[in-house]
Amino acid sequence: MALVCIHGPLRKLAGDCSQHRIDGATVGELLQGLEREHLALAGWVLDERGVIRRHINVYVNGERSGAQVAVADEDRVEVLPAISGG
Repeated sequence: MALVCIHGPLRKLAGDCSQHRIDGATVGELLQGLEREHLALAGWVLDERGVIRRHINVYVNGERSGAQVAVADEDRVEVLPAISGG
């Protein structure tokens, strides 16, 4: 299982826990699993088609990644909402 780290306001929606062990072969599968485990998070990371929302940045081991990127058990996946403002 990969380690999925949730940052910012998404953390509260994920049970107020920043680190989650989730099973999946790709980033998309991990995020779907995370939303299934934490229903309050559903719709905030993935849209209704299962696509990562524009305002969400995902990194695997420090490199920006998309939903199709393969992940291994020892990988660290960071999920960060984009920060905007002036």
